Amino acid sequence: MLGPGDDAAVLAAPDQRVVVTTDLLLEGRHFRLDWSSGYEIGRKAAAQNLSDVIAMGATPTALFVGLGMPPDTTIAWLDALTDGFRDECALVGASVAGGDIARSDTIVLGVTALGDLAGIAPITRSGARPGDQVAIAGRLGYAAAGLALLSAGKATMEAGTATTGAGGARGETKGWVGGSFPELLLAHRRPEPPYDQGARAAALGATAMVDVSDGLVQDLGHVAEASGVGVVVEPASFRVSAILVEAARYLGVDPLDWILTGGEDHALAATFPPEVRLPPPWHVVGEVVQGQGVQVKGRAEAPGGWDHFRG
Repeated sequence: MLGPGDDAAVLAAPDQRVVVTTDLLLEGRHFRLDWSSGYEIGRKAAAQNLSDVIAMGATPTALFVGLGMPPDTTIAWLDALTDGFRDECALVGASVAGGDIARSDTIVLGVTALGDLAGIAPITRSGARPGDQVAIAGRLGYAAAGLALLSAGKATMEAGTATTGAGGARGETKGWVGGSFPELLLAHRRPEPPYDQGARAAALGATAMVDVSDGLVQDLGHVAEASGVGVVVEPASFRVSAILVEAARYLGVDPLDWILTGGEDHALAATFPPEVRLPPPWHVVGEVVQGQGVQVKGRAEAPGGWDHFRG
């Protein structure tokens, strides 16, 4: 109802409930300026918050952005960042309704997203029951593969980007180009959450749902813990794309590790009653059982995922 320009925004809340989530992104920890442009950082920062909203079965309505940045940050870089936020929000009909800016030694982004439940009950992590089927919608492993390629120095940067402009100022030059496996590199820099599947999962009767940001096994572990159940994952059920297989062969790793533990694709994982017939893109990858924790068939110990305070 009232956007940027005053001391605070005014938003309508027709449901009388507001879904709220927040994330913090730090330069060098969550993104690198030599790997991602300002536009891509804006898209990614928006996407990971919007995805949390849809994982509750809600519709995103607004973002608020806190930005810390060095004084040599260029207007061109800042314009690209805000364009990224705008374009990602446009995918779900949301907008940036306000925020704040402060001086910082490095770039820091604090993003808060709001959503509307439109009269439905939120889909939490605590509703899974033994016998439920576990299904996913969206890509898995792509962002992790892209990160692995970049970390191993297996991608190239041409013409420079998002590092330094004239006089040492941070800015854009000709943009990110080049590199092996561009689809995987782009997945790391700009995730593609299945935005239309959150509300669809609610309509299908999802009993629990989670945004896969820290790795499938780890995030399913949150569902298992909250619901007081166990989860069994069937590795043979995953659709391992040719590009993941090729990249894994290139790096000498198992592509299934990216699928099971890689975060930042922001796919959705949900549990559904066993009688529900799931339409594409949902596909079943496991089941909910009595017990606790997550078990991956054929593996003695379930692999972990992203830990903010490890390493």
